[in-house]
Parts: sequence; structure tokens; C-alpha cells
Amino acid sequence: MGLANLLDISDRQGFSIDWEITPTYSFTMFESWGGKDGERIRNNDEKFYYFYVNAWALPAALYLMERGVKHARILARITAPQDLIDECVAAGGRSASLDRNYAITPALREWLLRTVVNDTDAALVSPVLAEEETAELSDTGLPTVAELPDGLNPVQLRNEPAFFSSEQLVELIRHHNFFDQKRNPGGSFVNYLVDNQDQRTVTDQRTALMWDRQGCDLANLKRVRKYIDDLNREKFAGHDNWRLPTIDEALSLMEPAQNQSGLHLHPCFSRKQPFIFTADQRRPGGYWFVDYKQGAAFWASGTIPGGFGRACRSV
Repeated sequence: MGLANLLDISDRQGFSIDWEITPTYSFTMFESWGGKDGERIRNNDEKFYYFYVNAWALPAALYLMERGVKHARILARITAPQDLIDECVAAGGRSASLDRNYAITPALREWLLRTVVNDTDAALVSPVLAEEETAELSDTGLPTVAELPDGLNPVQLRNEPAFFSSEQLVELIRHHNFFDQKRNPGGSFVNYLVDNQDQRTVTDQRTALMWDRQGCDLANLKRVRKYIDDLNREKFAGHDNWRLPTIDEALSLMEPAQNQSGLHLHPCFSRKQPFIFTADQRRPGGYWFVDYKQGAAFWASGTIPGGFGRACRSV
């Protein structure tokens, strides 16, 4: 059985691995519709397939990605020799592969061609099923607003963008007792999420914030802001005041324990947005992100590789 058949890819004749795409190159390619030759992407529906190594969690793992202008979806995890995977991380280095996604080495490519692409060993390929992605957003397991308890002790978090140095961020995290694996590992901010029964949003009654349970795909900040503008134009969930969360608001969702998807986040939220942009910038430069996979805040340029987006609004 071929790889396209195993993964139930509908356009099997059009399926082929692009060995030139790397995690860093993919952002240039898909965010600016260009890449190296400027003519690679012909339309919104065109799809590309490539392998990459994800080292957000250890041990690092090998994945097959389906990528287009409008989406990014992990199709499968590939069980490869760990030493070949670790060589990709070592070869990439800190600066060459941002946010812990790494290009594959020639040695790993040769192994993939031999055992997965040309002569597919199904035992080495673990598909990520679309049904699993849909199921995660079904029942939240949360109470409704009618079940709101007394004595909730509400807290108002900052909702205007600001500049923060690393030292100021530590103060902010400890002030609210937010969990951060590096800066406050003993922290635990207690919130009270309720199901709005619309399949897409929940509200934290303690912070008076409504959240989109999903979010947008990996993108630069300009595209994330456009995603939020589109939500407001369409009056998503009946409202037009959606925005990027401040780092205070994004950290308020951080939970000390990981859920079944490996995120420090309530399982009612999609696992497709493991780290998200915040509205805050870093002093002296960069943007602050909240990483639910690693359980910590971090900063990056905001352009390459970018980040995911999740919208919130003040109730």
C-alpha cells in the first residue's frame, strides 16, 4: 500500500513529497506566496507535503505535514530511528530552526525514501485522523452559566497591549500566580470556565473573558490580525469585539498539569494551537507568546516562524 492510500489522501495522483520545504522556508513560502522561485504556489487549494522534525517535546519526533496557503495539518507521525531524528536537531542548531521545528537531514531523507515513501511500511506510519480533531471540540465537560457558584472572587486582567521586559514579565506572572514552568513552577491560577453551548466558545466567569475554543493556523502576526478582523466582520458568536489576548489573559488559561493532548490547557480548547500570539511586545524587541506545550511564555520575532492565534473578548 502506498503512503497516499494509507493516509486516505483524496488526490493520490497529485501526492508527492517536496524535499526542498523546510520549517523555516515554509513560512516564507506560504505566508508570502513565494518561496525561492516566486511561482511555486498557483492557487489557494494547492497542497504540499513534507517531512519535518518536531522537538517541542522530547524525544523529538518525525512528522508528515500537509500544507497550503489556508491550512496546515499534520497527517502522520513516522516512527524512525531516534538517532537519525536527533541528528536533525543537532544539525539545525538554535538559530537555523526556529521554535524547535527542524529540517530533515540527507541521511533521514534516504531512510524515508527506502522505508516509507517508495516502499511504505505501514507499521512505521501512525495517521493523525481527522475524526480525532473533530471529536476534541464536541462535549466540553464544563458547566453552564446557570450553574455558576457563589463566592467566585472575580479578577480583572489587563486588556490593553503593552511592552514588557523579561524582568517585568516575571513580576506579572508571580503577581497573579500564573503557572510558568520556568518562572513560577508552583503557580496555579484558578479560573471558572463555562460552556456557552454554541460549540465554539467558552467564558471564564472569573476573568469575564469569552474565548474561541479553536483559533487560526500557523501564520505571521499580520495574518493572525486579519483572522481576528474576519471574526469581527462576521460577528462570530454574535460579537464584533474579538481581539488578541494580552499575556496576562493568555497565561490565565495555563494549567499546571498537561491534558491528554500534552498541553497545559483545559481540554475544551483545540490542540491545534499549542502556542499563541499575545497582544504584548517585548522590550527591547520582539513579541510575547504563550506556549501551552512547554508551559511557559517566550518571545520571538513574530514574523518567522510566526505563531498561532486564539481570540478572546471582554464580556
